[in-house]
Amino acid sequence: MRPGTLARLALAGNRTDAARVVLTALSATLAALAGLAAMTVLAIEKPPGHDWEQSQQYANALLREPGLRGGTAFALLLLAVPVLALAGQSARLGAPARDRRLAALRLAGATPGQVTRVAMLETGLAALVGTLVGLAVYLGGRELLHRPDAQGQLTLPTDVLPSVPAIAAVTLGLPLLAAVGTALLLRRVATTPLGVFRRAGRTRSPQPWPALFIGGGVVVTALAEPLREAVEGVDTDWIAILLALGLLAVVTGVVLGTGWLSHAAGRLLHRLARGPATLLAARRLTDDPWTSSRTFAALLASVLIGAGAAAFRAYFQLRQRIEQEESLAAGYVGDDRSFYLNTMDLVDLAVLVAVVIATAGLLVTLVEGIVSRRRAYAALVATGVPRTTIGTSILVQVLAPVVPAVLLTVGVGYAIGRLFTGDVVSGGYTQEVCRARAELCDDPATRPLHVELVPVESVVRTPDVPLEQLALVGGGALLAVLVTVGLGLLFLRANTAMEELRTT
Repeated sequence: MRPGTLARLALAGNRTDAARVVLTALSATLAALAGLAAMTVLAIEKPPGHDWEQSQQYANALLREPGLRGGTAFALLLLAVPVLALAGQSARLGAPARDRRLAALRLAGATPGQVTRVAMLETGLAALVGTLVGLAVYLGGRELLHRPDAQGQLTLPTDVLPSVPAIAAVTLGLPLLAAVGTALLLRRVATTPLGVFRRAGRTRSPQPWPALFIGGGVVVTALAEPLREAVEGVDTDWIAILLALGLLAVVTGVVLGTGWLSHAAGRLLHRLARGPATLLAARRLTDDPWTSSRTFAALLASVLIGAGAAAFRAYFQLRQRIEQEESLAAGYVGDDRSFYLNTMDLVDLAVLVAVVIATAGLLVTLVEGIVSRRRAYAALVATGVPRTTIGTSILVQVLAPVVPAVLLTVGVGYAIGRLFTGDVVSGGYTQEVCRARAELCDDPATRPLHVELVPVESVVRTPDVPLEQLALVGGGALLAVLVTVGLGLLFLRANTAMEELRTT
């Protein structure tokens, strides 16, 4: 097959295919912006001097201090996770129509390999357009946002550019990754002239073994900080890798565990439910419990990070309160806001953006599910099932696994943050106390004669459980799911018309 013919077949399709290409390109644009932003932070050169010499041209301490840039870049890369999940969910939009188009290519004489290359090229070209748009937005925004303040400092690192290989890795690597991912997903799919079907599917019920991933990830994450303190000279990069592996294990366990929660919720609903809506939802959950794992992956990852950030905020708030108490006791006035609390505001903003992106992916998946099953829903309506019953079943099907999954994720995320931060230890040092009149203490000549070294007792304090923020993280995620379901159900009436019974 010639390259021109291959490209023309990859770009063919209806409005649903066009919407899938646009959403894939949009996801690639957002992922490219996150990757280029992370590469820009890492491209900041260290000024001459000692290892902790700061880059004074930046107003933000996250960019000014070299020890914080790695964490900032890692946080920016985390934003790409829900974006990539959105891309994966967008690729399923209009899947039945695309399957029929691929089957028609096989009927016309195309080989299975050629059909796979058509699907790969469709995803790869859409992602490439998205990354090129992202690169253009990045370069244009770099020029527009390069505005030094009155002190000559920059809010963003608009004075540096990543290296050409780094830009090429982001711009070309994401489309290549999308194309390879499409090929991997099609390994278990057989495209024949009579249709598209999976060679083998999951027939066994989900098992609770993902709990091992959660427990192991929590233990590994909790050991990262004690290992750094106990082992002298250990490379901080290894600690960061250990922490990343622990978080990855926890996210994997939570996402895979959602499949088991879906199956267990379906069995429980099937046993206890009496209404038709809950029975329909129970059957859907038990028939395909893995749908919830794919649908809520990005949302649960965002909730996990948000719950961990709540634990860090509680730790920093307690530490700031102790520092203010010690400053007042010494006669000084401390700052109302600490640098770390300001940093946590940025982390919370990143979590909010991730939840919004994950919710968009959930909406795409929900609408795709309604559209792909429109003939079955139309048949139910034709036999007398009210549309409200179908809508209620969809709502129950979504909430039954996501409510326990969100509660579990909030608890695990807070536990990780709590174990990593630990308690706040104050005191344990000696303090100078001048036991004389203010005139004698203020005079440098007489002050040493009246100063005593008084030991300050070491006190260990435990941060309060941030119930309000944890409720905001979990409740906000559930509210986003409810809003998404409400928006998705708007498509139900149009896709349950009697004409849909003739849909092929």
